[in-house]
Amino acid sequence: MGTSERIREKENRAVSISVTVNGEHKQVDVDPTIRLVDILRDEWNLTGTKISCGIGRCGACSVMINGALVNSCLVMAYQVDEAIITTVEGLSTQEDIDPVQQAFLEEGGYQCGYCTPGMVMAVKALLQETPNPTETQIKTALSGNLCRCTGYGGIIRAVQRVVAQT
Repeated sequence: MGTSERIREKENRAVSISVTVNGEHKQVDVDPTIRLVDILRDEWNLTGTKISCGIGRCGACSVMINGALVNSCLVMAYQVDEAIITTVEGLSTQEDIDPVQQAFLEEGGYQCGYCTPGMVMAVKALLQETPNPTETQIKTALSGNLCRCTGYGGIIRAVQRVVAQT
């Protein structure tokens, strides 16, 4: 099979998905084998969502789909048709950053910053379900997100700061 035949075959397999990402409606034709994280980063330039382990163990690619925290590296694009997706870019405006992001800055909750978007999304999900979490609940909620810089102390203080301010 030649290159042009492979391209045509790939185009024939494309599925059309319609989603709302960070409040903006988007429609795209994608190969059914492409992952959500790849579309977010490559099609829509939402590079705050990181790719790290690629197998759902580190949480760097965490986003919310219909309000639920998921690892976007484990979600196929066709699975999000008609979904509402929130990425870390969707938490702030040009004027303001999210209180969780501000607390991360104030408490040193970021190190190299690679895990930070996933951590912030995990904290947002935690606080939606548990507005006043204990330290144990915070650690449990963040257990799916790995910080290779071992900066968990600052992250936990950041969550506690947000809780204290609300």
